[in-house]
Amino acid sequence: MSIVLSKIYTRAGDEGTTALGDMSRTSKTDPRIDAYAAVDEANAALGVVLALGNPEEDVATVVRWVQNDLFDVGSDLCRPPAEGDERSRVDDGYVKRLEAAIDRFNDGLPALRSFILPGGTPAAALLHVARTSVRSAERRAWALIEAVGGEQANKITAQYLNRAADLLFVLARVANREVGDVTWTPGENRGA
Repeated sequence: MSIVLSKIYTRAGDEGTTALGDMSRTSKTDPRIDAYAAVDEANAALGVVLALGNPEEDVATVVRWVQNDLFDVGSDLCRPPAEGDERSRVDDGYVKRLEAAIDRFNDGLPALRSFILPGGTPAAALLHVARTSVRSAERRAWALIEAVGGEQANKITAQYLNRAADLLFVLARVANREVGDVTWTPGENRGA
């Protein structure tokens, strides 16, 4: 499929509506718009990981394919299903690929004995920011599914986002492998 964008502004949204993937128009506050816009924000956060975090190449490779997947997720969310529509819908294979990556990267990391504080290396801190952005997109995808019903929104998109956030958590730990996890100390500043 070829996509050509020759004109960036159209003025079509100047009254508070926008086009969905099926070319129907809806309010810019529609839960469907909120869901796929949150996916776009998460994707941008992953771009910052790559641009500023200097992650190891194996981590960067996975971040790039998650970015590509997020376009598929956003495409699913922006298009109400139509009868017989078989266009690149996100399926269980997307989730299984994330689970395989989680298992591969988590293997060899020490068991967690505390909650993790976002931080450490630049790559780890930025991966945590991206993780929280993906979690926000997941919540918005679930809100869409609740609002329109499971027949009008692909539930697997929300499952994908759930697992993608898990993967980013593990990748942040990988990015801190040399410096160690930054852990929470309950009550550390009590009485200070």
